Amino acid sequence: MDETAPHPLAAARTARGMSMEEFVAGIRAAAGRRGLRSGTDDARVRKWQRGDADPNEESQIYIAEALGLPTDIVRSDDWPNWLPITADGVVPLGPHSSVPALREALRTAMERRQFLTISGAALSGLAADWAASASGELAHARDGSEVSDDLVSLLENTTQKLAGLAPEQKQHTPPLLDAYLSTVTDLIAHGCYTPGVGLRLHTLAASLSQTIAWYRFDLGRHTPASQYWIAGLHNAQAAGDHDLGAGLLSDLAYQAAWRGDHSTAASILHHALTRAQNPAARCLLQLRLARTLAWRGERRSAVRALTAAEQHLNDAGTERPAWCAWVSEADLCVDSGQALLDLGDTGRAHQLITEGERLLPAARDKTRGVFLAYRAASYLDQNDPEPAAATAAQSLLLARRAGAPRCINLVSKLLPRFQPYQQVQGVAELLHLAAA
Repeated sequence: MDETAPHPLAAARTARGMSMEEFVAGIRAAAGRRGLRSGTDDARVRKWQRGDADPNEESQIYIAEALGLPTDIVRSDDWPNWLPITADGVVPLGPHSSVPALREALRTAMERRQFLTISGAALSGLAADWAASASGELAHARDGSEVSDDLVSLLENTTQKLAGLAPEQKQHTPPLLDAYLSTVTDLIAHGCYTPGVGLRLHTLAASLSQTIAWYRFDLGRHTPASQYWIAGLHNAQAAGDHDLGAGLLSDLAYQAAWRGDHSTAASILHHALTRAQNPAARCLLQLRLARTLAWRGERRSAVRALTAAEQHLNDAGTERPAWCAWVSEADLCVDSGQALLDLGDTGRAHQLITEGERLLPAARDKTRGVFLAYRAASYLDQNDPEPAAATAAQSLLLARRAGAPRCINLVSKLLPRFQPYQQVQGVAELLHLAAA
């Protein structure tokens, strides 16, 4: 455990605004509800927080209840690591926050801590702190075993290959990526390394966290996805990579918009744009901002963002961050079309979405499935159910082949809109395919 960071018990108590007296009273009350008495006092809690003694299993259950946590997350043999160190799910940015944020993400995913809901206000606050803060400090070398360049190169190359697999193969990689991130986290926390290796470890932790977050998001596991993006942001900050940090915030904004929280999405994206530099990165940020502004009906601002995105794409060269290297004319067309669709310009929207799908390279079948779902929606908006059904069916087949639950969900949300058209050619077949 990082000696510069507060003990997880102290962090968990402080995050909930509990004084020592309130915490001790909560432990005693938990025992009292069982007809028992607890001898816990201030001195004993301080010993726990210093690591001079560990509470037994019974006391750990009382601790969970005193903190307002479900007792089924208690792992008495893993004290104090099972403790969530935040009340709102967001580890504050700081000079030593990268490892705690990674630990929180890994534990949230492993233990399915769905009780750790993260509010839009907390995410907007994190984005504001990032926009205003200086780069974090790289983790300093410790007394553990040496972390060599060769080991880091192996980790970098392997994770890059895993992330670059074909869509239908990527569904098998999440457990491997989780294991690699856990290893990288341990190396940052306990390894001995040069500043250059430390920079590479933080960058690798950030990119791994981003990749894993998208897997969780595709599966609808939003709390773990948020935690991984947040952990990635902490490590991008430690590495001084502002473009990568902006990209991780952009992903959090995309998730907020997907869940209908467009106010939070817009707030996060405005903060992300204050520090992003690479034209391709700024293009993607502006496209996502345009989408959320269009949904809110802010036509002038949405069009302005689309114009900025087009200019940034024109300025983007071959030197791009890996997380947005794929941004292309196809993405500009489809996202512009979707924004116009939300603004009511269905004719132009349909043309752009169709053109974007045509431009998309074959290697991006998962994205193609999403684009096809958007195009099906645009056909429905034009009261043209026959091509809508054919396009939705194509999207669904692609999504199933590639293992893309998020795309399947998009098509599923369209199905009720097909109910009035069951006599139209292709609709019955689509509904049958969806039910299979």
